Amino acid sequence: MSERPKIFGISGWKNSGKTGLAVRLVEEFTRRGYRISTIKHAHHDFDIDKVGADSYRHRQAGAHEVTIVSGTRYAIMHELRGAAEPSFEEILGRIAPCDLVLIEGYKREPIPKIEARRLESANREPLASGDPHIVAIAADHPVTDTTLPVFDLDDTLAIADFIAATVALPPLK
Repeated sequence: MSERPKIFGISGWKNSGKTGLAVRLVEEFTRRGYRISTIKHAHHDFDIDKVGADSYRHRQAGAHEVTIVSGTRYAIMHELRGAAEPSFEEILGRIAPCDLVLIEGYKREPIPKIEARRLESANREPLASGDPHIVAIAADHPVTDTTLPVFDLDDTLAIADFIAATVALPPLK
């Protein structure tokens, strides 16, 4: 059994800047030479397959898993077919070895997280006060009601440095 990868989460309400921050962090850690994977939790039904595509037809026919492979990437779609959503740990166990897994969503998982806040969020109620696993806040506005470190939502370098220190990401050789 391989060692559990280093994990850091990005939490926040809809339109809080989570995805933009995640993308910038992936770019920054990749620029630094790290292998980064991501897990994004969707609260709604989603599909990555096009209606009518061969893989779509395989799934519609009842396949349990459909793997699409090309010279540049592969994807495995797993149909739950009424089974329970897999746990966070089950999904984490399927990730290939990497230096860091960035998690978007999964608000309730006991992992270190940064809370993204934007004035245009659908909901502006702070999450940090109710989640002891939120270790910092990244916002596009001043935040004064916390003792946690607060970063500008666009200060990707400082946030990446904070995450690297928080999860003890080893320096690259």
